[in-house]
Amino acid sequence: MFERLDAISKKYLELTEELSKPDVLSDYNKLKKLSKEQKDLEETYLKYQEYKKTLNNLEEAEMLIDDPEMGEMAKIEIEEGNAKKEKLYHELEILLIPKDENDDKDIIMEIRGAAGGDEANIFAGDLFRMYSRYADKQGWKIDVINSEPGAAGGYSQIEAKIKGENVYSKLKYESGSHRVQRVPVTESNGRIQTSTATVLIMPEVEDVDIEINPNDLRIDVYCATGHGGQGVNTTPSAVRITHIPTNTVVTCQNERSQLQNKAQAMEVLKARLYQAAQEKQDAEVGNERRSKIGTGDRAEKIRTYNYPQNRVTDHRIGYTTNNLDRVMDGALDDIIEALITEDLQRKLKGE
Repeated sequence: MFERLDAISKKYLELTEELSKPDVLSDYNKLKKLSKEQKDLEETYLKYQEYKKTLNNLEEAEMLIDDPEMGEMAKIEIEEGNAKKEKLYHELEILLIPKDENDDKDIIMEIRGAAGGDEANIFAGDLFRMYSRYADKQGWKIDVINSEPGAAGGYSQIEAKIKGENVYSKLKYESGSHRVQRVPVTESNGRIQTSTATVLIMPEVEDVDIEINPNDLRIDVYCATGHGGQGVNTTPSAVRITHIPTNTVVTCQNERSQLQNKAQAMEVLKARLYQAAQEKQDAEVGNERRSKIGTGDRAEKIRTYNYPQNRVTDHRIGYTTNNLDRVMDGALDDIIEALITEDLQRKLKGE
């Protein structure tokens, strides 16, 4: 551990020296690249310096422990110093855990109504509202790419892009099957019904991450359906892209321009193909992102929203809160923090 910390410190100082050179300062791309590299190391470097300073203070205090005048104060400093040393050591352990390369990326979120007919679609709409409220609280921007409204409300499917700081790092645990237990508005006898909606979180993919052969695509255009003005519903602006080798189909009809819809659809397609490639790679090495909480599979039930008891339970970590009303209004911080903490603990144990 300390060999790695020493290497990080050395690299950080080397980058500091590089960033002061005139040839780097005059080269924007190089300056941006080296600045980001240094920024990525900065927190670990500073934490390690604090840890070493704490060790030095402890050594000095231990030298004074037998001093008749300073001894009592030295004992207090040693007790406080040891507590601080343990805390910093744990924080350094966490900082040295390999980071998910996608953590700082924007995402594409897909929500679908699953089991439960109209109620499943209504619940999908509730989940989209929940994530939209959470995004607002985080200062993120959310743009709908494609939506297919349900007959009784909500959505049979909705896809949106969420942009902001560290979006994927906070929402990556949301992939899976979400279950709701409540009396549906469509239920006349007042019986509680169980329905599900699936959520898929995909990191936004840059061109360097995945390449798509244009010859593998079939692109269809058609008039958009659903709500919209005359220009939306009467001109062929909606786009459907089919990736022939994988039979992956993506549609986008929310923009007025055919070119805009095509660009949005290509972003979703890249994200889906990237996600599929990652899942295939994980399966081949037999670890399915070993430390990840759950597989993110749509079939995996990850959370239950029980309306009669105002309760939300995350089944992967056994977390329960009786604030469902607040959660559905976007108060997801406690659940997400619990998931992040559990994930870090598992990684520290090498699971």
